[in-house]
Amino acid sequence: MKVEGKHYRSLWWDDRERVLMIIEQRWLPHEFRIEPVRSLQDFATAIVQMRVRGAPLIGATAAYGIACAMAADPSDTSLDAAWSVLNATRPTAINLRWALDRCRGALRPLPPGQRATAALQLAHDIADEDVEVNRRIGEHGLTLIRDIAAKKPAGEPVRILTHCNAGWIATVDWGTATSPMYHAHDAGIALQVWVDETRPRNQGALTAWELGSHGIPHTYITDNAGGHLMQHGLVDLVLVGTDRTTRQGDVCNKIGTYLKALAAADNGVPFYVALPSSTIDWTVADGVAEIPIEERPEVEVTDIQGRTQDGGIGTLRVPPVGTPGGNPAFDVTPGRLVTGLITERGICAATRDGLAGLFPDRAGAA
Repeated sequence: MKVEGKHYRSLWWDDRERVLMIIEQRWLPHEFRIEPVRSLQDFATAIVQMRVRGAPLIGATAAYGIACAMAADPSDTSLDAAWSVLNATRPTAINLRWALDRCRGALRPLPPGQRATAALQLAHDIADEDVEVNRRIGEHGLTLIRDIAAKKPAGEPVRILTHCNAGWIATVDWGTATSPMYHAHDAGIALQVWVDETRPRNQGALTAWELGSHGIPHTYITDNAGGHLMQHGLVDLVLVGTDRTTRQGDVCNKIGTYLKALAAADNGVPFYVALPSSTIDWTVADGVAEIPIEERPEVEVTDIQGRTQDGGIGTLRVPPVGTPGGNPAFDVTPGRLVTGLITERGICAATRDGLAGLFPDRAGAA
């Protein structure tokens, strides 16, 4: 996608400097910064501090982290250590472990002397595959938006509510939940997107930045406004992403997603989840019971970063000094509340049979 008219991916390899370049997302949407990531510890820190964020992007970043480790030391010990360091960074998003397992599985049989080159090529492949997967998610999601648009009065936009940021900067490009929106807008379908602020980190602001850059009409709303909008018939479709999906269709996404699903179910609003198949954890059945929920630092709840009136970027504390903050980063929406899952292979029910129908090659191996 584009920033001020120039195409960017959320990460890219600099061949001359032999480093990974990333968009430093902690400063968005107020400042667009690019920084290099060089050492294994730099990769781990970038993931933990959410300089890069979003399940698909974390996976791609980790693959480049493995490549960095292999360039420094291609031994088995180094490979295992790099896997462990990166795997410990974020516990909920399954793409991280998926990418790390894929890298270790491909590199382990190779002689150490071949691992650095192979690891870098594999990281490139994972990044390129993510772009194509998300493009295809957009094409499948476009059919849903097109069907809704066909039933609306002429000139009335399709009104979509989204939560968190499942956009191109949460992936390598296109995004998951935003990909259908970009495809629909480019196809000439009128849209109005309700963008949840998504406290505590206000990642909806990143979605607003993205949509604004692409010219898609949108409105930034509080997290608690979604149910009201649905009650009054102002939402045609809820479209979100996910960080881990179980084999029976439960979806784990940014905290607050479950409440949106409940409101959608109560008001008869379709609730769809867009996801690459790398986000499906075939080893987990019951998401509520089995998915580990990351507890992040309380400062993300008690403090807010934003642009100040003098034009600078500053941090403000919201509650009284001494008040503790709780910060579960994700919640789980049971599959029974999900209308459907939008994947690179098509759309299916959020059930064991629905996923197995699209992915028989993977469901059978679980």
